[in-house]
Amino acid sequence: MFNALDGVTILEYAGFISGPYCGKLLAEMGATVWKVEEPVTGDPARGYGPFPGGVPHREKSGLYLYLNTNKQSVSLDPSLPSGRDMFLHLAEKASLIIEDRQPGEMGKMGLGYERLKRANPGLVQISITPYGQDGPKSSWKASHLNTFHASGEGYTLPGGETHARFPERGPVAGGAHLGDYDAGLMAASAAVAALFAQEASGIGQTVDISKQEAIMGLSRLGIAQAMGQNVTYDRSRRYEYGGIFGCRDGYVILYPREDSQWKSLVEIMERPEMALDPKFQTRPARIQNGAEINSVISQWTASLGKEEIYYQVAPSGCPTAYFSTPQDTHRSPQFAAREFFEEISHPLAGTLRYPGRPYRFDNNQTNTKPAPTLGQHNREILCDELGLTPDDLPRLSRGGVI
Repeated sequence: MFNALDGVTILEYAGFISGPYCGKLLAEMGATVWKVEEPVTGDPARGYGPFPGGVPHREKSGLYLYLNTNKQSVSLDPSLPSGRDMFLHLAEKASLIIEDRQPGEMGKMGLGYERLKRANPGLVQISITPYGQDGPKSSWKASHLNTFHASGEGYTLPGGETHARFPERGPVAGGAHLGDYDAGLMAASAAVAALFAQEASGIGQTVDISKQEAIMGLSRLGIAQAMGQNVTYDRSRRYEYGGIFGCRDGYVILYPREDSQWKSLVEIMERPEMALDPKFQTRPARIQNGAEINSVISQWTASLGKEEIYYQVAPSGCPTAYFSTPQDTHRSPQFAAREFFEEISHPLAGTLRYPGRPYRFDNNQTNTKPAPTLGQHNREILCDELGLTPDDLPRLSRGGVI
């Protein structure tokens, strides 16, 4: 079977989330991804859980295992002269490099883009940093908390029901490193475009990804409204009426915005008289009397289950959804029908369920390989690709190069 990026070799010199997620997405499309990891410690993601059984182990990190499927790992320290030479030889054979070093760091190691281009004129470099390669903040280090708030997104959280219940709670970042995944997705999109340009012209280029801008780019409407219409979104935002309601086993969203939706909902709640009441007949009237509406809805939802509410309301056309737990997601009939979750066997972590690919290509079978152990492919890459002998590897290992 042919994959979209078959024949493309990628050198990934990145850790934690954004860069590895970019590499993962490209590997799933068929690219060969050589993942360069620091000897001994490896990708920093290896230190983050969850871990099977709750026991930390660098080869069993759930975060690392998910982000690095379909890749090959070579342990290599490019800051050492012999490591730098091997890195350059790998770059000669690659179509694209993903790196997430601080601006100038690659140059200090003798691996700046001009040097890489001399090794491989057609090489595409995807550079992912907190604030980009230039500007007054380019040298600043930052975590996800910093870049998420610097994008403007953080100030809107927590919002809605959470803000109403806990108004004193300060702004928070998006959960589960949301912004880092956003930056990785943007980087992968840009990488595919740069590969098309490379194929057409034979010329490589640097693609400069700012995590701050990647996250901000997903909220362009809010920015435009703030600048053009003086509309500001913050944690106090909420539905005029309707919204998030507690129920017997969690929370649901009910938002009967239109007249027909309101009529359907009150019939389901067995309160049809409310559809005829002048206080609730029109949307402006419902907005004015939103507190009374919410009181009625919350009393109705309190004794019912979230899925019970959803399956009663959804067919009516009234916007509704329930808040899923991880357990709800894993047993979802929709995901089961599409075989979204897949079981992958890892030699040390065992067999675990992983989220699959959010797309399908015709005539394409998925055969997901588990994330590599640290340096698993040293012999395959360093010997088969670079011409080293197996006898060279112990010497390089003792020297801390691999």
